[in-house]
Amino acid sequence: MFIDFEDRPSDSPFVERIWRSRSAHAGVFTSVAASHWEMVVTRLGGQTVLTVRGPETRPTPCLCPPEGEWVGVRFKLGTFMPQLPVARVMDRNDVNLPAASERAFWLGGSAIEYPEFGNAEAFVRRLERKGWIGREPAVDAVVRGRVPEVELSARSLQRRFLRATGLTLGEHRQIERARLATRLLAAGVPILEVVHRAGYFDQAHLTRSLRRWIGPTPGQIARGEGQLSFLYKTDAD
Repeated sequence: MFIDFEDRPSDSPFVERIWRSRSAHAGVFTSVAASHWEMVVTRLGGQTVLTVRGPETRPTPCLCPPEGEWVGVRFKLGTFMPQLPVARVMDRNDVNLPAASERAFWLGGSAIEYPEFGNAEAFVRRLERKGWIGREPAVDAVVRGRVPEVELSARSLQRRFLRATGLTLGEHRQIERARLATRLLAAGVPILEVVHRAGYFDQAHLTRSLRRWIGPTPGQIARGEGQLSFLYKTDAD
């Protein structure tokens, strides 16, 4: 594998995960489906850029340059940017924010220092104070099957979920199940056990899901064939 990943949890109510990675040399990897959007700082060839990257609904082959460094802030489902609807950055339609200096970028007329792996929470707090990110409480209600504080119809909940996440609830659940199955296979769990633990009907169902959302077959994942994008262990694993 030519990309090394490291990640950590966060106590921020807006953040799902903080991660960083480095590439030893150039190569092709598969960017797999993901429910969450993120901000990613890329340092490459003496240049630094911050990219807003949206959820992905299909696997995509990507070329990774050599000797690059990345720091990512992956936001929790339901976190959104009012000024940049998630639909604009879906499926690799990334938006690079303009650089203000070697250490900062422009957002909302202010120069903001790039986040680092160890101080990303302070960066996110500043975004929240400025109103550049917010939370849609209806998303948590939909995912957890709870009644929201404000009474809404089922259709209104679905619209709010789609507007905040760019996905339907069904798409989100299918993506997360496929990512769980991928992590289990990569950890050496037998294919038939993965079928049971991830809630698939049978091995054929698992294979169809992984080909749609991840790319490789269960056997290819189990054998470690090919480099996949960032996957991390969750409490459900």
